[in-house]
Parts: sequence; C-alpha cells; structure tokens
Amino acid sequence: MDWFSSVPRRATRVATCSVVCCGVLFIIGGVTADSARAQGYPAKPVRFIVPYPPGGGNDTISRLLAARVGTDFGQQLVVDNRPGAGTTIGTTMAAKSAPDGYTIVMSSAASHAMAPQLYASPGYDAVKDFTGVTLIATTPAMLITASSQPYRTMQELIAGAKANAGKLSFASGGNGTPPHLASAVFATMTGLDLIHVPYKGSGPAHIDIMGGAVTMMIDTAASASPHVRSGKMRGLAITGKKRHPDFPDVPTFIEAGLPGYDASSWYGVHAPAGTPRPMIDRLNRELVRIIRLPDMEERLRGMITDPVASTPEELDRFVLRELDLWGKVIRAQKLKVD
Repeated sequence: MDWFSSVPRRATRVATCSVVCCGVLFIIGGVTADSARAQGYPAKPVRFIVPYPPGGGNDTISRLLAARVGTDFGQQLVVDNRPGAGTTIGTTMAAKSAPDGYTIVMSSAASHAMAPQLYASPGYDAVKDFTGVTLIATTPAMLITASSQPYRTMQELIAGAKANAGKLSFASGGNGTPPHLASAVFATMTGLDLIHVPYKGSGPAHIDIMGGAVTMMIDTAASASPHVRSGKMRGLAITGKKRHPDFPDVPTFIEAGLPGYDASSWYGVHAPAGTPRPMIDRLNRELVRIIRLPDMEERLRGMITDPVASTPEELDRFVLRELDLWGKVIRAQKLKVD
C-alpha cells in the first residue's frame, strides 16, 4: 500500500478541495487584479508605435485616429514613428514593450504577414507576441509612375521594361514591405528584370518617383491616391474586380492584362501579448467608435480604404489567413531578406 492510499478518504477529499480551491482563488485573483487595473485605465497617454516614417498611409491613418480620441477615453494616443527594416524595428519594439495597455502598434500585412516569413530573425512572432485590438481598414494596391514618365498604360510600361531589361526600377517602402512583395510578384508574372530601390517608407519613395529617380511602384492606394489626384503621378492599374469609383480612369489589373494579380493590403492595431483583456476591450471600444464616426468613415474612404472596425478575435483570425496567403507567395517566389 502506497502513502496516498493510506491517507483517510476524507483527508484526501479535503486536500483535493484545498488544491482546487486555491487554483480557483488564484484565477479569480488574477481576473480581479486585471479588472482593478482596467478601472483606472488609461491613467496616462498611450504610445501608438507606427513602424513607418511620416507621410505614408499608415502614418496618416494613425494620426487621424489619434486626433479623434474622445474625452471619455481620458488620455491621448501619442504617435511614435519607428521606421526601418521592413517594419521590424518598430514592431519588435512593440512586442518587447510591457503588456500594460500603454503601448499599441499600427500593424499591417508588412509587419504581421510578410516580415515574419521573410526575415530569418524578425525579432518577434506575429501570433505569439501580439494580441489583436481591431482591424481598421483594407485598401487596394495601385501601380504608379510619375506623370513625367512616357508610360500611359501598364502594357506600355511592361514593353518599356522589356526593351530596357535591368535598367528600369521599382521603389518600395523597404525590404519585406507590401510594395516590395507586390512588385516582385508583378515582375515574376510579367517576366520583367527590374531594379529594386528600397526606402524607409512610402513617403520618401514617392518623392523620388515624382522626381524621376525611380520608374514605378506598386503601393497601397491609400498612400498613392493624393499624388495621383494631384496629377503628379499616374495610376496605371489598381487591384480589385472592378474599377474604383474614385479613379474611374484607372483600369484594374484584370483589364490591363494581368488577371489573378492581387496585392491588397490592410491596417490594424495590435497590443503586446498578455495585455489584460479589459484594457484590450477598452481600446477596441474607443477605436471602433472613432472608425465608425461618419466623418471618419468619409475620410478613410477618401483615402481609398474600406473601413472595417473589427473585434479583437476577428483580427487575430484575419492575421492567420494573411500569414498563410503571403507565406505561399513568399515560398513560391523564394524570397528572403537578410
């Protein structure tokens, strides 16, 4: 007879009950502590890390959200631009921040679907190191070139690139960003030999495109639209099944002769993994409220984005699908970033 079987049954039940009760109390205590911390949340400004430089779509949207935080929230969202290394610098900083509700990050296909599969050591795990707050919006991609360039259609650009193999260039917001992968897939599908010129974000890239230093770029329509509207850039094609109502003269990639091409992107907000759920819920309520404001929806649609305003769980599931989608592209293209 072993020691445990020799203990009276009643004593065994008491001991088991004590263990179970202690476990329940521990769980209840953790929930109570989270709830208590959330009651006074936020007690100070919340840092909103944007892994892009000023001037692009991600930066613009983050500042639109930060400017509309209501008095009920009680504190400001302070935008902190941390660009570089295909969004991994700012995203890693967010992943390593304390999960106390006072750090969130502007997430995107680049940070949470591409970079984790392109870089050998991105510095974070897109799923394990983050928890979703909300999906802000989605946006199509647009093939753009300077209005001073001779190419007026996508087919003219392709013909020019083939006639000058290895001489025309495409810009990106950095290695591993959506414009990089979008252009790499475009080059493969069209059989073009193009030079990749990476920048630290779309803003600096646009300057050189308009100046004629770089030939083309496939960027989010949200970033490209102001320059296309101003006439400084020319839109040659846009993703989607039909033309965008704001750009009726820009054909879809399907119409332009490249069916099956899609490089649409998105904007979201994540917090470090372990951030207490009451704080995630508080952030979600405030951001969803802002996104759904009629004038905010109008601003977002004016930037060629489709407002979403999701739950945290919906964003988490969306990221898993994006990882699978872009993982297939990355493996098929055999893309890697050192």
